[in-house]
Amino acid sequence: FMAGYLVATVHITDPASFGAYVKGIEGLSATFGGEVLLRGQASEVLEGDSPEGVRVIVSRYPDAASAKAYLASPQYQAAKQHRVGAAEVNMLLLED
Repeated sequence: FMAGYLVATVHITDPASFGAYVKGIEGLSATFGGEVLLRGQASEVLEGDSPEGVRVIVSRYPDAASAKAYLASPQYQAAKQHRVGAAEVNMLLLED
């Protein structure tokens, strides 16, 4: 199997509501074999239209199916409702 990587770019617009989302997914990715490799705020936008302060999260899963199962899980889907209107999120899947 090839590892699956989730790459999320996040621009938070409502920190309080986004905090409820973060609390709702705390520890969840590990139950699907996920491991955060990188989490932080971009120090500078060199090309493109990303807003200042955009955050990037890269996590690795045993395979793409595990990454997709994490996103499809009832706990993730419930927490995701807190994110609506609180952040602009792009989620990408890479396989290696």
